[in-house]
Amino acid sequence: MAGVRRLVTRPVVIGALVLLVAVGGFGLYWFQPWKLWADETVQEAAPEVTAPAPVAPASPGAPSAEPSAAPGPRTLATGTLISHEHATTGTVRVLRLADGSHVLRLEDLDTSNGPDLRVWLTDAPVLPGKDGWHVFDDGAHVSLGKLKGNKGDQNYRLPAGTDLKAYTSVTIWCDRFDVSFGAATLQRA
Repeated sequence: MAGVRRLVTRPVVIGALVLLVAVGGFGLYWFQPWKLWADETVQEAAPEVTAPAPVAPASPGAPSAEPSAAPGPRTLATGTLISHEHATTGTVRVLRLADGSHVLRLEDLDTSNGPDLRVWLTDAPVLPGKDGWHVFDDGAHVSLGKLKGNKGDQNYRLPAGTDLKAYTSVTIWCDRFDVSFGAATLQRA
């Protein structure tokens, strides 16, 4: 027992133990393995159309005209998510709202949770299997922000002026490890 005590109090052993604890702590921070078992479900409603204001009567005493029909969200493109680094399912829709803005909507999303997950609109082709894991940061992409949850329905506003013709796919991108969890090719509606 005295020999073990002398060994543990040696500076080299103490330094090795401190290094081991530091590396272990960094590894836990970097990989965040607990996220593999912690799901975050988000259930955002699809963007809605607000009721249009009634049209003012042409003359006093005349009945109000019927409100003009407000155009609802229009689907511009759709896609089905395929798996890459992690099993991923769900659908993607790009919507044009009545005010002219655009929203990317993930529906029935089911993927793994992970560190630093993002939703990207990209110009890269969606390739099945391992070939598709790393292609999305090679070209142009627009980050729509952090993934709100790894399960459910969620909406992401596209920045004003985004040229939708320039982007052909969507990926759930792990920015920490530069890998796609899943992606969808956008088919124009």
